[in-house]
Amino acid sequence: MSTRSRPARAVVAVLATLAALAVLVTVGVFVLREFFGPLPGEDACTAEVGESTVTLDLEQARYAATISAVSVQRGLPARAASIALATAYQESKILNVDYGDRDSLGLFQQRPSQGWGEPAQILDPYYSSNQFYEALAQVEGYESMPIDEAAQQVQRSADGSAYAPHEDNARTLASALTGYSPAAFSCEVDEPTASAEPAGDEGLTPAASAVRSEVGRAFGELPAGGFSAEGVTTGHSEDSPHYDGRAIDYFFRPASPANRQRGWALAHFLVAQADELSISTVIFDDRIWTASRSDEGWREYDEGDGGGDPTVLRHLDHVHVDIA
Repeated sequence: MSTRSRPARAVVAVLATLAALAVLVTVGVFVLREFFGPLPGEDACTAEVGESTVTLDLEQARYAATISAVSVQRGLPARAASIALATAYQESKILNVDYGDRDSLGLFQQRPSQGWGEPAQILDPYYSSNQFYEALAQVEGYESMPIDEAAQQVQRSADGSAYAPHEDNARTLASALTGYSPAAFSCEVDEPTASAEPAGDEGLTPAASAVRSEVGRAFGELPAGGFSAEGVTTGHSEDSPHYDGRAIDYFFRPASPANRQRGWALAHFLVAQADELSISTVIFDDRIWTASRSDEGWREYDEGDGGGDPTVLRHLDHVHVDIA
């Protein structure tokens, strides 16, 4: 006969019921997000191209921007990013998951046993994206074939048709994140807390150095300025974050359609990483995005009446980023 009292058994039953409800709620939230995207009230990112709108949560946005940036660094057409994003949608919901069917891992569910790399490598989104594009480049005529067919040529999935439902969203994201559609990608985030950390040896704060490192991984070495090991004391507006080592300018010169596209790819990438990297402001091509007013998206930028070169003042040849 059990010695446990009725009250004790009742408490155990209540706790078990609460635990079961918690699991159901968690599963329910997961399912809702799977089918409908971020829940109301959650910070999110939006790509708007023509009449098409795609919403991602902040984590998905970071990885979508990374996948797209790698295609830009490799000099690939936006079609390649569309194929990669459609694949990541189907394989992982554009999340860097550490599990999958058998030994599948990461954004594209690549398998170490099939030669995609070691598990730690596959879980690096830059490595896995480059591996995907390496394989895609071997698919003859991928630029003109249907997205789902190209994806299947790379993935060799059991059901190649599964990529097709994600094509429209993938094209919208790729158009924005590779810079073909200016000011088309924005995120709503909390304003980052200002850091009191001083500038280091290269003249940037640790947070700003982290942004520079991430941009380097995403796009390769880009011409950059607005900081120096000795510090910056002139050449910018009063109270500019450049003077504190909290701002970087990335140059896309001369101002041209091709450089404008590349600049918007970087500008959108920075906004997608804003929550993770404490980015507070991005300015490019007569437009500004700020974390403090991120619900307004990209706004017209007022360069003021201070005189000077309009190309520079309007940020037509460089992307400016402030880091908290």
